[in-house]
Formats: sequence, C-alpha cells, structure tokens
Amino acid sequence: MATAKKTLVIVESPSKAKTIGKYLGAKYKVVASVGHVRDLPKSKMGIDIDNDFEPQYIPIRGKGELIKELKKEAKKASKVYLATDPDREGEAISWHLAFLLGIDLDEPCRIVFNEITKSTIKEAIKHPRKIDIGLVDAQQARRVLDRLVGYQISPILWRKVRKGLSAGRVQSAALKIICDREKEIQNFVPEEYWNIIADFKKGKTFSAKLAEYKKKKIAVHNEEESNRILAELKEGSFVVSAITEKERTRNPFAPFTTSSMQQEASTKLNFNTRKTMMVAQQLYEGVEIKGQGTVGLITYLRTDSVRISDDAKSAAKEYIADNFGKEYLGNHVFSNRKKDIQDAHEAIRPSIIDLAPDEIKDSLTNDQYKLYRLIWCRFLASQMAGAVFNNMQVDIDNGDYTFKATGSKLVFDGYQKVYKTNTDDDKDKVLPNIVEGETLVLKNISGEQNFTQPPARFTEAGLVKKLEEDNIGRPSTYAPIVSTLTERKYVKKEKKSLVPTDLGFIVTGLMEEYFKEIVDVGFTAAMEDQLDDVEMKRREWKSIIRDFYVPFSKDLEAADKAIEKVEIEPQPTGEICEICGKPMVLKMGRFGEFIACSGYPECKNTKPIVKKIDVACPKCGKDIVARKSKRGRLFYGCSGYPECDQSFWNRPVDKKCPKCGNLLVEKKNKVGNLACSNAECDYKE
Repeated sequence: MATAKKTLVIVESPSKAKTIGKYLGAKYKVVASVGHVRDLPKSKMGIDIDNDFEPQYIPIRGKGELIKELKKEAKKASKVYLATDPDREGEAISWHLAFLLGIDLDEPCRIVFNEITKSTIKEAIKHPRKIDIGLVDAQQARRVLDRLVGYQISPILWRKVRKGLSAGRVQSAALKIICDREKEIQNFVPEEYWNIIADFKKGKTFSAKLAEYKKKKIAVHNEEESNRILAELKEGSFVVSAITEKERTRNPFAPFTTSSMQQEASTKLNFNTRKTMMVAQQLYEGVEIKGQGTVGLITYLRTDSVRISDDAKSAAKEYIADNFGKEYLGNHVFSNRKKDIQDAHEAIRPSIIDLAPDEIKDSLTNDQYKLYRLIWCRFLASQMAGAVFNNMQVDIDNGDYTFKATGSKLVFDGYQKVYKTNTDDDKDKVLPNIVEGETLVLKNISGEQNFTQPPARFTEAGLVKKLEEDNIGRPSTYAPIVSTLTERKYVKKEKKSLVPTDLGFIVTGLMEEYFKEIVDVGFTAAMEDQLDDVEMKRREWKSIIRDFYVPFSKDLEAADKAIEKVEIEPQPTGEICEICGKPMVLKMGRFGEFIACSGYPECKNTKPIVKKIDVACPKCGKDIVARKSKRGRLFYGCSGYPECDQSFWNRPVDKKCPKCGNLLVEKKNKVGNLACSNAECDYKE
C-alpha cells in the first residue's frame, strides 16, 4: 500500500518549524530554509547595471545540500506551502524558494500568520494566497539600492581612508545624525539662569517656585538680579491668591511597535536593540511551556503598526474584567503614524493573554521572562482605563511677584495597575490644606544658580526613536544599523551613550562633501516612501533605481578623483615601548584596536588592550582581564599569562561557588544569571 503524500510547509528557522510541526500533525512535513537561500554574491556587486540593474542572484554558499534536500521533499509532496515571515524579507525568501522549487507564481502557495498558535496556523493553511510581488519588489529595490551604495562607496573609503570601512544608504544617514548631535554639544554655549525657591511651613513643608512678575513669565539671569528680587521679597508677605483644582486623566500608551519595544526594553531592561530582537524572536517562534508544549508567545516582532485584532481586544477585555473589574476597562483608539501604512501586521502583543508572565516564569529564561512581561503588561495596559489624578495649583503672591506650587494625587490607578510609567508627573505630591487669602509662613527662600544644558547624546533607544521620527530605515533595520556603526568603529559607547569617533567624523565629512544625498535625512526618508509605493504597487521598482543611479554615478566619479588620501594620526597611549623607548600608540587591526610601537616598522612591539574586570585570578591573585582569541572571540584570562594559564569563556564575577569554591561566571540559564565555572559542578543562581 502506497504511503500517502504529505503537504510540505517551508519556514525560515528550525525552532519555528518545530513549533508549527507540532500544531499541524502527521499529514504535514515542516522544514526550515534557515533564512535566505538565494542572494546577491558577496565577492562582487552582482547587479548588471548595463542590463537595467538586473540582480544576479545565486544560491548562498553552503546551502547546496539544503537546497537539494528541499527540492527532494518538494517533489515527494502533494502540495508545497511557503510560510516564511509576514514582511518584505519573508516574502522575498518565499519568492526565491518558489524559483528554486519550480513553483508557479500564479499558484496560491503562500501562507502568512501574525502569531504562531495552533488555531492561527490551522486557519492560515486554509487560506493560501499568491506571492505578493509588491512586497518582493520593495525588498529587491532596497537590496539593490543598498548594494549599489555599499559596494561602490566602500572601496573609495578603503583606498582613501582605511581598509575595512563601509558606507551604507541608511547607515551613513544615521551616522551623520550622531555626528551632528556631537557638533551641537561641542558648539553649545551654556547660559546662566537662576531659580528662586520658597519653602513654606503649613503642617508640613512644601516648596513654590517664582514664576511671574506682574502676571508675566519671569526669567532671572544672574546672581545680581536674584539678590535684588530676594531683597524685595523679604519686605513683603506671601499670600495665597488662587487655588485651581482639576482632574487629569493620563491614558495608556499604544501597544508596542518594533521601535517602541526596542526603546522601552533599553530604558526599562537595559537591553540593546540586538538583544531585544533576539529574545523577541525566541518568544515569537515558540517556547516549551510546562504542561502545554511549544507555544508561540508573541505576535510578529517586526511591525510599524499599533493595530490590534478584534479577537485580541475581546480576550483582553474579558481578562481585565475578570481580574481587575469592569471599571478598569478602557476604550482607546490608537492610530498609526503613517496613514497609508499597509496594515497587514498587528502591534506586538501576547498571542494568548491568559498566559500571564508570572504563571509561566519557570519555563522561560530570565531575559525571555523580562521581555515577555514587558510586552504582556504594555498590551494589557493599552486596553485598560486611564489613570486619574487630582491636580492642584496654588498661586502665592508677594507684591508684584507670583510663586506657583503644584500638587498631584492619584485617585484611580487604571492602567497603572499593570504598567508603571515611573515619571515624576505620575508620583503623588500632596500639598497641605490651603485656603485663598491665607498668609503663609516662610521657612526659607533662596536663589539657585543653573546653566542651560547641551542636548544629550543619543542612546541606542534615542537613536531608534530619531530614525523612526525622521522616517529612516524600517523595523528590521534599526538593530543592524547600531551594530554596524559600533563594529566599524565609527561610534563608541560611553556608558549608554553613542559617541562618534574621529573616524566617524572623517567618514561623515567625506560623505557630506561628496555624497550629499546619501547622508541627507530628507532624501533617505523620501526613498523609504518610494519603497512603500513599490510595496503598494504604485510604482515599478527599477524606476527608483534608475532615478537614483544617474546622479549617484556622477558623484562616484567625482569623489574618486577629488578625495585625497586621509592620514589618521594614531592616538598616543601614554605608555613607552620597553624595547626601543618610543611612545606606544593605539592602532586598528583585523580584530579591533591594539597597542603598538610608534617606531614601526623598525620596532614591531605590540600589546593587546587590557581591560580589567575587577576580579582576582583564583590561581595566582593577579587581575583577570578581557582578551580576544586569535579568531577574535572574547574571553577572560589571567594578566599573568603565560606564567598563569587561568582562563574563562564566560565573564567571571567576584563571588565563589558555595558548593565547590570555584569562581561564578555570568551565564544565561533558565534558573538565573550566574553559574559555577567548574564544568563538573551544577550550581546556578
């Protein structure tokens, strides 16, 4: 008896395949393409400029056996469904798979879903559609544009500045934003101003700030003005002239988009953008939940939309009413920033609202729990009533001068029951009982000197917010942009701030001079809008490339002729070479910065940059330092090497294992963040 043919379902990742395979059962075979299967070649540009910018796709190196296996499985199958991610990149992967497997583009072979739950997957299988060529062409246009820019400007930077540099259509615009902010900070001239604060005693002490003179806003510029006003005030008395009370409702935030999730995870969890996306991917693809099997915990993680499905809204309302009471139900309408956005995706939300974070905590890693809790609470809060505050403002007059004191008290917590904003505006600040016409008892009054502050440097979260506001890049590109800028040494991180390096300024300066459009925020944003037009089938993708390339090719030719070789002076370290006595300097190598003798090539003395981690070597007591292996992998070893060979792959902490006495190391696991460095010891915390 012949075996019944199965339906083949192809997804991107093995973990996603595992989750979906469990939902679909024995009649289906679910396999993974492991990302893209065809792409432009790495060794050359791969775009036939003379043949109307035709991309020259090839199978990705190392994927030969996988492609052969996919073809074999497709031949055996009764039907092939392509279930890659529901965005431009996912649509392009399906398009390439269709090409390799000989699937007709008129065939309804594409299935899409926004969340990986049993009901959603089974429903998606019932409604296959054709591959969306608008989405594919938008991805092709972005890929070709980025390849034309990167593969033609980067070699100029290699020749004129330093090997290993790169330029990019979105990357270079983002770097200019960071450099422009740093110039603002450098050119900032602080201005002096004074605040005059009065403390009054009425049961308890409360403060008021000088706000007006003759009912007009007042600014105090220097100490002389401050002292003059203080002298006038001491002659008079402080009388309550007006009390205003009103209720203020603070509504919840919209559920997460990719950008707002990255920003909030940075602020509240201290996650960088790459880590946030990695953990969100795990939650989306599925986690083994005790007693329930593999469950996709959140909806798709790359989205610009704040839309929520009616089913999700209903489930949230039921959960809120059952767990908090009907008075906590909200009815908020959230709108997308871009009015013509293709609203295929929902916002990021939990797939199953009943899976409360604390109930499944034991099944998640620490990072998964933190991010899932943030997403779950943000979504639930978005469907709840606003928080209500009772606000009070008191005007206190002394002659022509008016001081103002404000108070606030939370009278109904609403959404803040589950999602705290932690802003000063939302903290209780209760004023004592005061009546109009009352003369207050002054406890103290003084002038405080202040200076205006320069704009803050961008954090990763701040940069993502700025890129989104300026319409630069898309949710899938935010994390790689930041990573690329730091990896290329254009930007360094100081605490949480992004600071452009000298190299970053040099590259931006060259780009501003010779490739103005590439680093122009307006141009980059307009290009994103054109890619959206392609997605919505309002424009043919190659026409964008043609319009872009004619002026760009002239800029390339002019730049190659005009840019002279840039010499970057090595930075002195303050150390002296122990071999020849010349100063040691910082240099850039294949695996990053290192210290070398300025007398090179006569003296070839080099040293790694040693970063202490404030942990003593358990063998010899010397400092443990961060190092890099010959392959560039980070590890931690004794500074006494080669005499002492103690080393760790995971970062050690200054704490010993209570079971065996070895050092503990930072190691992400389902129990906690620390584990014993002794492989034979199972202690974790």
